[in-house]
Amino acid sequence: MALFDQINDDIKTAMKAREKEKLQALRNIKKVMLEAKTAASADAEISDEEALKIIAKLAKQGNDSAAIYKEQNREDLYEEEMVQVAVFEGYLPAKMSDEELTAAVKSIIGETGASSMKDMGKVMGMASKKLAGQADGKDISTKVRALLQ
Repeated sequence: MALFDQINDDIKTAMKAREKEKLQALRNIKKVMLEAKTAASADAEISDEEALKIIAKLAKQGNDSAAIYKEQNREDLYEEEMVQVAVFEGYLPAKMSDEELTAAVKSIIGETGASSMKDMGKVMGMASKKLAGQADGKDISTKVRALLQ
């Protein structure tokens, strides 16, 4: 089942169970997916890979917003945001550990034949595609930079 269809089914389930916070988060995911689906340059269907990127972006934005709410002592908004982030993260693959990320980046460096910082763009392009949703882009970049130096 496509991730988009899974979200739709989960919306129905959350409505029946009267889970207000989960329903709000799922509707937010669906809204962003529909916007991506109907964009002028988009295909008629949204792939699971694109859907995961969208959900990862929403989770990152939610974490950033929650951090701001925490700084401003807005516990009510912080809690609400973290509930939504938890729902988003439920659809994402498990994050890679530092050791797994190192192994994956070493493998990609081997595949591309990269040997210096000049090849960072080549490695990052492939790593971003292969590790999408499994690791944060900033973490990937830091690891690639460390291994190429």
